[in-house]
Amino acid sequence: MEKEIYSEILKEKIYFHKLDNGLEIFVMPKKHYTKKFAIFGTKYGSMDNKFIVPGESNATEVPEGIAHFLEHKLFESEEGGVFNKFSKLGSSVNAYTNFNSTCYLFSCTDKFYENLSILMDFVQSPYLTDENVEKEKGIIEQEIRMYEDNPHWKVFFNGLRGLYHKHPVKIDIAGTVESIYKITKDELYKCYNSFYVPNNMVVFVVGDVDREEIYKTIEKSLKPSFKSLSGDIERIMPDETKEIMDRKIEEKLSVSMPIFNIAFKNTNNILKGKELLKTDVQTKTILDTVFGKSSKLYKKLYDEGLINENFETEYTFDVSYGHSVIGGESKNPDRVYDIIRGEIEDIKNSGLNREDFERVKKKAIGQHISSYNSVEFIANTFISYYFKGINLFDYIIELQNMDYDTINKRFKEHFDLDKSVLSLITPNN
Repeated sequence: MEKEIYSEILKEKIYFHKLDNGLEIFVMPKKHYTKKFAIFGTKYGSMDNKFIVPGESNATEVPEGIAHFLEHKLFESEEGGVFNKFSKLGSSVNAYTNFNSTCYLFSCTDKFYENLSILMDFVQSPYLTDENVEKEKGIIEQEIRMYEDNPHWKVFFNGLRGLYHKHPVKIDIAGTVESIYKITKDELYKCYNSFYVPNNMVVFVVGDVDREEIYKTIEKSLKPSFKSLSGDIERIMPDETKEIMDRKIEEKLSVSMPIFNIAFKNTNNILKGKELLKTDVQTKTILDTVFGKSSKLYKKLYDEGLINENFETEYTFDVSYGHSVIGGESKNPDRVYDIIRGEIEDIKNSGLNREDFERVKKKAIGQHISSYNSVEFIANTFISYYFKGINLFDYIIELQNMDYDTINKRFKEHFDLDKSVLSLITPNN
C-alpha cells in the first residue's frame, strides 16, 4: 500500500511504499528533471561494533572499520567490478560509510530502471573469500595511511578524541591499520547478515520517474536470502560522561600554516525525533549567526589576519552524541580560540543579537527551500534524517517555528567552554 507525505510549505511530495519483506521505499517525483538519483542505504555505520542480533543472547563485538570494509567489498562480484556495469550505462555510482549508515547510490539521465536493478542486485550479493578479504586489507591500509597524512582529517578526529572518553564516534570510520588486519571473512558475513536486512534498510529515489515501475523493478530484484530479522538489532554503546577527555590536542604534520578545530560537546543526548531535529536546526542557526561569514566575529578575525576564507562550522549529531566544530587555518590559533571564548562569554551575558538571528533565520529558510532543486541534496539529506527518526519535511517547519528565546537557551546549553576542545595541527619544521 502506498502513502503520500506532503509538505504544504515546500509544495513537494514523497511517496512511501513498504514491501512484504519489510523494505521501505520512498519516491520523490521531480517532473521535467533530467537527472535521476537513487540511494540504497542501511542503518549501519562505523559506530556499530558491538551488538546483539535478535535470537542471540550474547553480544557480538567486531574490529573497528568493519562497516567501511564491507562497503568496499560489495563492489566486487564473481563476474567482475560493479563500476563497469554502471559506466556502460553512462551512469555514476558511488558509496559512503559514516558514523551511523552505509549508503550505495547512483545518478543518471538515462536507463534509470536498469541502473536501479544493478544497484539492488549488487548490494544483495556479497562476494567474500579468504583471498579477496586479505587483498582488501592492503588497499584499505593505504587509504588509512593517506588519511593519517591529511591534516584536515587528523585535526577533526583529534578533536573528537578530545571530546569523547568512550563513545565510538571518536574512532576513525576506516578503523586503524591494526584493527582491519583482524577482520575475517566470517565477521564480514556476520555483519552483513545482521545489518543488510530489509527492516534495517531503505531505498530513496528522486527524479522524473514512474513509481509503479520503481516498485516492480525492486520487487523483481529481491533475492530469497534478503529477509528481515525477527526484531531490531540491539546496538550496545558505552556510557559516555558529559565531561571532555582533553582540553587541547596538538600534533605536528607537514603544513605551511597551523590548522585548528574548536569542538563543543553535547550534554543532552537522550533526545529523539522532532526534539533531536530542533537541536540540529537551532545549533546550525547559532553557528551561522555567531561564526558565519556575515557575522561581526568573522569580520573581526578576518580583518586582523587571524583567519582566511577556509573558516567553517558544522554540527554533527545522532541519538547518542552531538558536537559542533569551528575550524580553519590561522597563524595564531590560540589567539583565535581566546577571541571566540570571549565572544561566547559576552553572548551568554547579553544574549544573541536579535537582528542577526532574524536575518540568518530568513536566509536559512530561503537556502533550505532552494536546496530542493538538487536531487543529491534531497536524497542524501532524506536518508541521513530518516535513520535518525526524522522526517525531512519537518526541517522547514522547525526553521520557521524557531524563536529568539529558544535559540538563546540552546546557546547557553551547548556552547559550554568547559565542554570545548582545541585541536591543532602545527608545522613540523
